[in-house]
Amino acid sequence: MTPPAPPAAPLRADCIGDSAGGLTFDVAARRNTGAALLILRRRVTDAVDAAADTVSLPLAPAAEGRLRAALPSSVSLPEGRWDAYARLSDGRPRRLVPGVTDLRSLAERTPSGLLGHVAVRIPYATRQGNLTVRSWLRAPHAEAVELRLASGGLTVRGRVYGTQLVPGADAELRARPDDGERGGRGGAGVRRVEVAAERTEFAFTVPYDGLTPGLWDLWLRPAGDAGPVVRLARLLDDVADKNPVLTFPRVRVRTPHGPVEAGPYYTRDNDLSLAVAPLEA
Repeated sequence: MTPPAPPAAPLRADCIGDSAGGLTFDVAARRNTGAALLILRRRVTDAVDAAADTVSLPLAPAAEGRLRAALPSSVSLPEGRWDAYARLSDGRPRRLVPGVTDLRSLAERTPSGLLGHVAVRIPYATRQGNLTVRSWLRAPHAEAVELRLASGGLTVRGRVYGTQLVPGADAELRARPDDGERGGRGGAGVRRVEVAAERTEFAFTVPYDGLTPGLWDLWLRPAGDAGPVVRLARLLDDVADKNPVLTFPRVRVRTPHGPVEAGPYYTRDNDLSLAVAPLEA
């Protein structure tokens, strides 16, 4: 009996980010003899429009045994997690694994905001060791640049893109109505905080003693009541999942509802939120 053929070696892709927010993929494929594609497929849980769940990019010879595909910032990639595949001349899409990744330009990137939105793409390795691209598309965007912890609250400094700060700008804290990652628009669970604004930069301080126990999502109103409400997030670096990497201590505060322990954290979408947990008196 003929023994089964050994499984094909995984295809490895090197990724390089550019200062405009684009990505280049270099795939090691020595035996490819025909047309090839790099395929990005958005996961079902992130999909909104079924017609926009796949992006195909031509893989062209770049060097001996290497194929290259470019994902420029001008190509729309809706928000979500996009699993990467290569379809070579054998016609079978094969999952890609990460090779060498150079994302230094992403950490130094400062978008102009002139397009009215911020597009961010960060390649990363999944728990299974495969290559996936995390994409964000925010219009407008409020970037959390610095979090400064105090004994009784949190000071947030940031910058807006695709909009302007005007007198009357404020921050809004929304009590999360359920276990979802995005807050609702309930009226009873909303707190407003005054914002200090200068051109595109803003700062505000959240006092913990005014918050009830639960999860609070942070939003910005760049034009006060007259304009959009923008979710605060930290996107402009090379870290795809902030939650396990950027952790912050919690502080104990006495409130009218009893003692609590409070502190900031980043959600699975890299949005900024606060966790307020009750303590035994």
